[in-house]
Amino acid sequence: QVQLVESGGGLVQPGRSLRLSCAASGSIFTIKAMGWYRQAPGKQRELVASITSAGSTNYADSVKGRFTIARGYGKDTVYLEMNSLKPEDTAVYYCNADTGDRSDYPSGIHYWGKGTLVTVSS
Repeated sequence: QVQLVESGGGLVQPGRSLRLSCAASGSIFTIKAMGWYRQAPGKQRELVASITSAGSTNYADSVKGRFTIARGYGKDTVYLEMNSLKPEDTAVYYCNADTGDRSDYPSGIHYWGKGTLVTVSS
């Protein structure tokens, strides 16, 4: 089993930046790719960004050019740097770890964190 804990959420004004972090524990040797999802009120959960063990990344069209996903040195952490935030980015953001390692994320068994709330508002 893999446990994921997110941090870094909060209230931020439009146009500002925020960095989310996710730390994995447990059977981290099984983790290959990682990703971030989000779920806004009344909407379905959507994949925001993913990154393979080799560093290949994919982003939702809505965040391309504004968000950056990166892995930590030990590969058991993942970050989401969010710039130029918009009110429509308001959502609970969930960290995700995948035992698969393909760009069409996820491709294997995947695990969820409990989420961290990001609110973009003036």
